[in-house]
Amino acid sequence: TAPAYGLSEERIGKAIGHRRSEFVLCTKVGERFEDGQSTYDYSATSVRSSIERSLRLLRADHVDIVLVHSNGEDERILNHTDVLNVLNLMKDKGLIKCVGFSGKTIEGARMAMRRVQILMTAFNKEDQSHANVIQEAQGTGVGVLIKKGLASGHLSATDAIPFLLENQGISSVVIGGLSIDHVRANIRIAEETERA
Repeated sequence: TAPAYGLSEERIGKAIGHRRSEFVLCTKVGERFEDGQSTYDYSATSVRSSIERSLRLLRADHVDIVLVHSNGEDERILNHTDVLNVLNLMKDKGLIKCVGFSGKTIEGARMAMRRVQILMTAFNKEDQSHANVIQEAQGTGVGVLIKKGLASGHLSATDAIPFLLENQGISSVVIGGLSIDHVRANIRIAEETERA
């Protein structure tokens, strides 16, 4: 989830806040979406208030993974903002378990890999531009979380999910769904791939 995803954090908190120990919670910092427009803020004040708000909405005492939500200026965010320093301080306090980076560029991913525990990157059968980054991350012990694994719904889950799960460098895949039945079908494909 992320603050930029509307009521997502609040809904997740209401649904599973009382079952916190059963789930791995992942959210983001850096982007807000209000009145139909995204705004980005990586300042220390904004990052701290974002985490505090996420914890309150998620009804949690900690978040397992917090990703920096890049606006595409990966290198500037990593080198000229306070975001990673603040997240690491919050990690030291036990409010965050793992710090990650959801970037846009190969250069940004490589730079982030030396400073975070998790990389989120776009990767699918049509866009394999980050393939080398995924392998490099695996070699350094950095987890890789895939976004856009179905190319924003343009690829068949039957083909796309096995392609992703068979890649040894990928730790996990974010797969959306249009309905509960759609999510269940995607889970079934993933389970069949894991058994094969």
